[in-house]
Amino acid sequence: MDFDFDVIQRSLPYLWKGFQYTVQLTGIAALGGMVFGTFLALARLSSIKPLYLTAAGYVNLMRSIPLVLVLFWFFFLVPLILQAITGADRPPQVGAERTAIITFILFEAAYFAEIVRAGIQSISKGQVGAAYALGLTYGQAMRLVILPQAFRNMLPVLLTQTIILFQDTSLVYVISATDFLGAAAKIGQRDGRLVEMYTFVAVAYFFISFTLSYFVKQLQIKVAVIR
Repeated sequence: MDFDFDVIQRSLPYLWKGFQYTVQLTGIAALGGMVFGTFLALARLSSIKPLYLTAAGYVNLMRSIPLVLVLFWFFFLVPLILQAITGADRPPQVGAERTAIITFILFEAAYFAEIVRAGIQSISKGQVGAAYALGLTYGQAMRLVILPQAFRNMLPVLLTQTIILFQDTSLVYVISATDFLGAAAKIGQRDGRLVEMYTFVAVAYFFISFTLSYFVKQLQIKVAVIR
């Protein structure tokens, strides 16, 4: 009965800045994770055993650890490691924003790698053989023949993972980064209106995620028709 809508309206400029950071982090992490994940997927499909084992170990490790722990480890342990390597008097400050970007790229790459690997394996081996018959090298076959088709097939799954990434960015709140949730929490604590702030953020996340999921579903139907 004491729900205050005015505090939400007054806080919109600050919330908008937090939301912009969330979207920026999502875009950078998705792009970086996809690029790194593609290389990991190619390494996992490689016939070179050390390369395969290294990539498989990395993917399995990252997929077995909660993201919040990876954030904490990177935020607190990496400065200590850098101090030990450089011999500095104090641990260098990595910062919450750089920690979030690097951690999310490294973490999400493991999930994108499995998506890309599945997409590559969905392409028939006959097309690989045809590419080799035309005189293409392995790199050219992947770049010109296999990966374009694989990315088209796995685009809905990649976008779904990006939506999950968008939701997971709220975890940067634990390292004091001012994302959408962090901005709402700071305003709520300052004004004593946590219920209003958390409710608004929950509704915003639901609306955005539900809308994006609907468009991904429509895209999946179109991709299925093309295939």
